[in-house]
Order: sequence, then structure tokens, then C-alpha cells
Amino acid sequence: MANITYGALINAASQVVPVGESYGINAAGTDLIVTGPEYGVAAYSSGDIAWLLTCTALVWLMIPGVGYLYSGLCRRKNALTVLSLTMLCMGIVSFQWFFWGYSLAFSPTGGPFLGDLHFFVLRNVAEQPVPQANNKVPQIVYMIYQNMFAALVPAVFIGAAAERGRVLPACIFFFCWSTVVYCPVAHWIWAPEGWAFKLGVLDYAGGGPIEICSGVTGLVYSIFLGKRRGFGTPLLAFKPHNVSYVIQGTIFLWVGWLGFNGGSTFAANFKAAFAIVNTNLAASFGGLAWMLIDYRLERKWSVVGFCTGAICGLVAITPAAGYVGPAASIFIGVIAASISNLLTTLKGIFNFDDAMDIYACHGVAGIVGLVFTGVFAEPSYTGNDGYSTASGWIKHNYIQVGYQLGYICAVWGYTFVVCFALMFLINLIPGCKFRVDENQEIVGTDDAELGEWAYDYVVKRRDIEAPDELRDYHSQSMVQRPLAEIARVSGNSSSLDTAIPPASEMTASNALEKSAPAGKTEEVRD
Repeated sequence: MANITYGALINAASQVVPVGESYGINAAGTDLIVTGPEYGVAAYSSGDIAWLLTCTALVWLMIPGVGYLYSGLCRRKNALTVLSLTMLCMGIVSFQWFFWGYSLAFSPTGGPFLGDLHFFVLRNVAEQPVPQANNKVPQIVYMIYQNMFAALVPAVFIGAAAERGRVLPACIFFFCWSTVVYCPVAHWIWAPEGWAFKLGVLDYAGGGPIEICSGVTGLVYSIFLGKRRGFGTPLLAFKPHNVSYVIQGTIFLWVGWLGFNGGSTFAANFKAAFAIVNTNLAASFGGLAWMLIDYRLERKWSVVGFCTGAICGLVAITPAAGYVGPAASIFIGVIAASISNLLTTLKGIFNFDDAMDIYACHGVAGIVGLVFTGVFAEPSYTGNDGYSTASGWIKHNYIQVGYQLGYICAVWGYTFVVCFALMFLINLIPGCKFRVDENQEIVGTDDAELGEWAYDYVVKRRDIEAPDELRDYHSQSMVQRPLAEIARVSGNSSSLDTAIPPASEMTASNALEKSAPAGKTEEVRD
């Protein structure tokens, strides 16, 4: 059992005093002094602990943020499924993280590619210091912060399952993927024993394990599931069913990302402040860049475009936030959003259906961010934590870009191969086919998989039964449509007699269908 008190270590060379060495405590200090039988004495910063716990709560908000974003982008008969899947990520990955995930990613006795079971079921994490945080926070605080990261990644890539993916195989995939993909890649770059960490790769908050892993996994998931029914034809009119949800999700993501990048210094210091400034600038300019590109093509100021560009900026600045200056962060946000916007056409060129553009917005933007981190990293910013000294191309450290490119290729290739193999194996399990059948896809995954809906059941019935009436409406000429609408809302008995059945035959469902403007259901066509 550890002894805990407050004060400041004196006669000690660092935050940790090994067993057997002498030390003193100044009672006037504010550090949390923890004495344990195995590691000696550690002095933790109360402010850093409070900051990291606050950032943990902020990062948690990103998970429902992703859910609302995806829910708003897909059609309403599938809106609840994608939202629920993002929340399931938290439950499943939290169990995996407790069981062995944290140990596989961060155990101090692991090798260059994977950790061991030193922290199995959270043994030995109560008070031990974290070297990555300069020994100023205990493992238990670092563990729950990293838990949020681990749960966020599946929430990001599961948007690839939108409108045709099943829940059960996705849940199995979450646990297995976190074990064989996320934990090894996180160990490579964030554990002091990892090969990428030792090589000197710069990845501040997860361009590899968070962004490239989620983007490539989304790509594999999309290819494995196949295209949605009607993809590439007018039958599938891809149009967000609720732009308010898209904005709400972006707000949660933006706020959460400030804690995501601000907390990745693991201390309340200047580096955290610059990381937050850079994060906000990259998101702002990324959103504006995407909106301007869309305006050039469509002559409309797209709110969805701004939100998408902002997310691309947030993704791209993730590996760079603590290493570059504000001007570089603006450049990274603009370039990442512009390239991602152009590469959304990849799914048309290569004929795959990435419903939420996860690869373009996360995979591509993450790669852009990692490359430019190797270009723009400056010691004047990396050193704001008091001990880092990394630099990039502009400071004549030309090999850094090579390190970044090698790391990108390793993460991309490993993730693609392992994800495809994992999906292939899970798909062979009886009852674990990843894709719903055609009839369930027509009805919608909310009904087929959950038996619940994001919206009222009557509206759901209208969505399913409306297409025939909708096609009749669209077959009318531009002159007939206004006349039909006038007849519908007027008191013309002949029009009403043909439009509405007798009261004895009318149900709540078809009454709403007959009274609702047909054009309002255009986006739900199957």
C-alpha cells in the first residue's frame, strides 16, 4: 500500500527517487508525494493530474460527436444504428483496455513491436509514474486518458458500415481490432520501447494510431462490405438527412479535440497552450478552405463542407500540434482540407463506397499532417515542455521527413493487411456476416438491427412506403407539380377524394403519407 502526502521533493535529481536513495520533503510544496514499496518515491504535479483528467472528459465528448456527425450524414432510416455503434465502441474498448489493451500498448517491459501483460487487468497502475509524462502523473491517470483515444478510433472508422453493416460482427471486430491493430501501432510510437519512438518519428497526438489506422480501416471495411444498394445511380440520392446533427457533431469534435491535442503534452504548460492554438487555427482554416472549394464548384456556401474541412484540419494537425508554430498549422489545415476534398473522388474512380469519406478525411489528412510535421517541426515549439528538442526539415534535419514517410508506410500497410484478414476470419463465423441482406437494407438498419428508430415510427413507415408515390410525383411535369400541390392543400373535394381514402380505411401511417409533401422524402429513396 502506498503512502501519499503533499509537499515537494528536496535532495532529489528528478521526480522519482529509487528505492534505497535518500530524499527529503518540503511540506510547503504542492506536489503529490507517493511512496511505494517497488519504485521508491514519486512527486506528481497536482496541476498536471487535474489538466489530464479534464482533457479525458473533453476527449470523451468526441465519441458522441462522431456519432451525431455520421447520424446526420446518413439517411434517417439508418441514423440510430450508426449513432449507437459509436457508443458501443466505448463499452467494448473500455473492457478491452482494462483486460489487456493498456498493457499491450504501454507496458514498460515490452519489446519494440508490442507490450506484454505487465499491466494485465490494470495491475501495477495505481501509483506508478509515467515516463512519457516526465514522471509527473501516475499510470492510472495516463491509462484513462489513453482509454479515450483507444475508444475513439473504432468510433471513427465504423462510419464505413453506415446503411448496410450489422451490429454483432462490428462489436466482435472492435475488440479484436483494438488488440491486433491499435495496441501494436500505439506501442510503436508512444511506448519508450517502441521502434518508431526510438527511431525519432514525430507523432504528437496520433497521426498514425488514430488517423491513419482509422482511415485505412474505414477503407477496408467499405471495400469488404461492398457498395450500398443503388450506389452510383440516381436511386441513391446521397444527401444528409439532418444537417443540424452534422453541426452538433462537429461542435463536440472541435471542443473535444482541444483536449485531445492539449492533453497530449500530459502537462499544463506552454506546449499545451500552443497545441490548442494550433488545433483551433488548423480547424478554422481547414473549414474555410473546403467551403471555398465547394463554392467554386457549386456556388453554394455549404455548411456540411465547412464542417468536413474543419475535421480534416483537426486530423492533420493532430501529429503536429505540439511541434509546429501557428503559421505552419494554418498551412497544414488548408493543404489537408484541399487535398482531402479532391480525393473524395477516389471512391468514384476506384468504385468503392466509403459512405462517410473516412479515408479521405482521416487517412489522407493524417498522412498530410505527419509529412508536414517532419517539415515544420521547430525546437522553439517542441521544447515548450522543458525537455523535448525535436526539429524538422526547415531546421536542416532532412532525415526527419524520411523517418515520417517510413512510419506512414509501416502503419498503412500493417493496418490494411491485418484488417482485411480479421474481417475475412470474422465473416466466416456462423451468424457473423458483416453485411445485412437486401431486404434489411431496404427497410433500414435501425429497424432490421435495432428494432428502434431515431424518429417516430409513423415517419419510418412513410420512408419505406413513399418511393412509389415519390416516383409518381417526379414523373409529373414542372407545370403539373404546383397544380397537384395546390389541389392537395385546397378544399377541392374531387382532389381530396382521390388523394385520401375514407376514414374507415385510413391508418395513422397512410394519413401522414397523404398529408406530407412528397418532395420532403426525396433523400430517403432506396
